[in-house]
Amino acid sequence: MNNKDFIAELSRRTGYTAAATQKMVNTIVDALGDAFQDGTAVAIDDFGTFDVRKKMERIMVNPSTQQRMLVPPKLVLGFRPVDDWKDKVKTQLQ
Repeated sequence: MNNKDFIAELSRRTGYTAAATQKMVNTIVDALGDAFQDGTAVAIDDFGTFDVRKKMERIMVNPSTQQRMLVPPKLVLGFRPVDDWKDKVKTQLQ
């Protein structure tokens, strides 16, 4: 599902116009981005938790040249879904 499809479905379900729905989604994404920049975890009930994690410094080996390189530490965004969503995804694969 791309952004256009998501906005259309969300506007259909809420009864708002597509423009109002797009503005609402942009506001939510901006608020999430601000929280992530502050290093704050964001928990959404019945969905999951987004958090900022620090990946430690590590050594990587280029497989073609066998050259070793140092990868600096970095921050990455992580997501932990609630158990209900994990179970729904697992049952769809069976």
